[in-house]
Amino acid sequence: MEAEKIQYGEIASPSDVAAIEGTDTQNLPILPPAQSPENQWQQINRIIADFFEKFPEYLEKFFNTYKQPLFSLGWVLVALVSVKVILAMLDAVNDIPLAQPLFELIGIGYASWFTFRYLLKTSTRRELVAEIDLVKKQILG
Repeated sequence: MEAEKIQYGEIASPSDVAAIEGTDTQNLPILPPAQSPENQWQQINRIIADFFEKFPEYLEKFFNTYKQPLFSLGWVLVALVSVKVILAMLDAVNDIPLAQPLFELIGIGYASWFTFRYLLKTSTRRELVAEIDLVKKQILG
């Protein structure tokens, strides 16, 4: 009946615990208290903490592995953003009254001048080809 008096969580003395006769209970090893198992939140927190500790290593490994495709993707994104900005600027200029017809007239005038200056005669076409080759040599070396 004495065992019934022991409450949960109380530490029982050696006299309260029934031992096998003939054993020396004084020399038995004492076990450390049981650790409480990790609950689910502690496990998730530990996993997240481990991930963030190793995140710079993961990032460096990823960047070194995919360096060329990342740079290519970056240039494509820069080109797309540039095209969007230029189109937005042209749209804004076209919203100005009389600007669009004025620019069309300027474009038609320049195209007409270029045609009469360089494309009608053979000698002027040769001159245009010579100028294009000169620009190519200056740019490409």
